[in-house]
Amino acid sequence: MRAAQITQHGDAGVVRIAMGVPRPAPGEGQVLVEVRAASLNPVDSGIRLGYMHKMAPLQFPATLGIDMSGVVVEVGPGVAGFQKGDRVWGLGSILAGGTGAFAEFAAVPAAVIGKAPNALSFIEAASLPLAGVSALQGIYELLKPGPGQKILITGGSGGIGSLAIPMAKALGAHVAATCRGDSAVFVTKLGADVVIDSQQESFGTRLKDYDLVFDTVGGETYKAAFAVLRKGGSILSMAAQPDANLAQTHGVTAHGIMTAVNTVRLNRLSELVLSGAIKPHVQRTFPLAEIQEAFRAREAGKVLGKIVLQIGKE
Repeated sequence: MRAAQITQHGDAGVVRIAMGVPRPAPGEGQVLVEVRAASLNPVDSGIRLGYMHKMAPLQFPATLGIDMSGVVVEVGPGVAGFQKGDRVWGLGSILAGGTGAFAEFAAVPAAVIGKAPNALSFIEAASLPLAGVSALQGIYELLKPGPGQKILITGGSGGIGSLAIPMAKALGAHVAATCRGDSAVFVTKLGADVVIDSQQESFGTRLKDYDLVFDTVGGETYKAAFAVLRKGGSILSMAAQPDANLAQTHGVTAHGIMTAVNTVRLNRLSELVLSGAIKPHVQRTFPLAEIQEAFRAREAGKVLGKIVLQIGKE
């Protein structure tokens, strides 16, 4: 089979399409998925660059890829709830116990996949698992904005932000979102009540006394976001560790989170899709053979939603 692999850490140029890679066999608690599509996430770039090497060292050659969708072709021992022919979505990542999503077949733990909504194409489905569950945990499980509460979502046009905005709106929140100027129309259509061009102005000059912040950017953006919160407010970042000092200074709570994709959360995500509360946003699709170009496009920083690889037939 074909698989996008690396034999060393580095820029997009280190990724190669390996031919004749042995098709994996599902082990205990795993299923074998014929991968139809897979999407790129910031963490894919981080793994390729070696940023996570100390925490999770790879054995080269390593097949990249986290998010995927496809069809179950074989069920391993000890698996219940899935059978051959099921349309599924979820994680194929080596870090999640799989064999890598950027391949024609992936053996993955049944615990990190779910049945994909029939309303979505494979390309659409592949764009949602990691970003969708991240937004789900942040909005529905941790911050839980109520009707009329004010929430700032930074990076509103990205994979997580573009899903967090409609989730917060579905709960009745007033949403402010930051983005680059050329994506303001996109973010407005997502439902944001206030859209701030982060290249033109500081959100701190317009926003104050907000109840919640959901940060997807990190760095100086995360630090600046503390100042828009009211006393007793809460901030959660997907891109920074909780800053206890800033939290104490501003009288707020700083939360940390580790995205944990599992069947239960994927099923909840499916419900949100089917209800119309959220929908996938795929900016561009590449064939697997153009994996280097796909990485470069994502890392250019102008993506609205997600970039997806088409690997098998739709």
